[in-house]
Amino acid sequence: MIRKLELRIGLRYTQARRKNSFISFISLTSILGIALGVMALITVLSVMNGFEKELRERMLGMAAHASLLGLDDTLPKWRSVSDIAMEHPDVVGSAPYIEGQGLLSVGSESLGVMVRGVDPIAESLVSEVADQMIEGELADLNGVSFGIVLGSELAGRLRVGLGEKVTLMIPKGSVTPAGLVPRMKRFTVVGIFEVGMYEFDSGLALLSLRDSAKLFRLGDEVTGVRLKLSDMFRAPEVSREIANSAGRAFRVTDWTRQHANFFSAIQLEKRVMFIILMLIVAVAAFNIVSTMVMVVTDKEADIAILRTLGERPRDILTIFIVQGIVIGVLGTLLGLVGGVSLALNVENIIPAIERLFGVQFLSAEVYYISSVPSELILSDVVVITLVSLGLSLLATIYPAWKGSQVQPAESLRYE
Repeated sequence: MIRKLELRIGLRYTQARRKNSFISFISLTSILGIALGVMALITVLSVMNGFEKELRERMLGMAAHASLLGLDDTLPKWRSVSDIAMEHPDVVGSAPYIEGQGLLSVGSESLGVMVRGVDPIAESLVSEVADQMIEGELADLNGVSFGIVLGSELAGRLRVGLGEKVTLMIPKGSVTPAGLVPRMKRFTVVGIFEVGMYEFDSGLALLSLRDSAKLFRLGDEVTGVRLKLSDMFRAPEVSREIANSAGRAFRVTDWTRQHANFFSAIQLEKRVMFIILMLIVAVAAFNIVSTMVMVVTDKEADIAILRTLGERPRDILTIFIVQGIVIGVLGTLLGLVGGVSLALNVENIIPAIERLFGVQFLSAEVYYISSVPSELILSDVVVITLVSLGLSLLATIYPAWKGSQVQPAESLRYE
């Protein structure tokens, strides 16, 4: 337990004195270094969290939270499966789909695409594609026979617009007198969407469920049922519960499996960035070592006097630990206030800097995300604070221990 005497002496040693102004300057630089490191860590991790959230929302605006598929790539009696899924309290929407590979061609231009057959009404319950239409409407798929909706990048590369024709060929052959030939069909472009993810905007073509069933010759079967959940982070658990309640074998997948590599890469980047920026805090924290060593050397006579007055070595140790902790706490608190303030206002600060200097960090013509998002997570702030305080304490222990080992007789011999 820290007594008032050790606390008062430790706090007094942190105050500037004329003869040890250099020591005070090093203490100040240590405080500012810790504050800068903590502020940078909180801000950078918040921005990375913001980018991750933005990308996740855009990706899951088109991808399902969870999907139930048949074992042989087709799902018979999908309506009963959909009804069972909707009985789960965490499921807020379900939609059947038919999916396969295809080749779109216009004149001499040909591009490989993912073909997805959807029910426009049900699809609006599980994805945001209907809200991301820049030309036409998703519902137009039901109003036109063999209509197709393309991603904006895909339509741009094919140089097609509304009302124009494209030829879709799928890798399933039809037997003709001339032999086995690929199955193909002419479609009319009825809509163009842009969700802000290159994967979908450049490689996805949407058909009506009716037309895709005819094209793939599936009859009343579908590839699977896509689900939207109230809590997407429970997707693995919910999808398994639905598969078990259906009482039959299903192949279950969810967004955590489909995009596992993508989100794992983001988490790895966050960890590496945390380690790199924590080195700033570590360097500043270990500046405390220099400060404390010089303080111990400067205060040897004071230590000797305190020892002769009955102070124990552990009391001397406490005095210098208090001084080091004060430096660490001040630096951490300054960085905490600055980092949280910056993280909460970075979306306003960046545009102000762009206007001031006439630059644009994320050009809308190059990046889909043209602003810098930020999401402050409490757990990140707590971890950064604890690590910073821990490093400050660690840097204090050795100099404080050396101070506690000062011998009064040796220190006072030449005083």
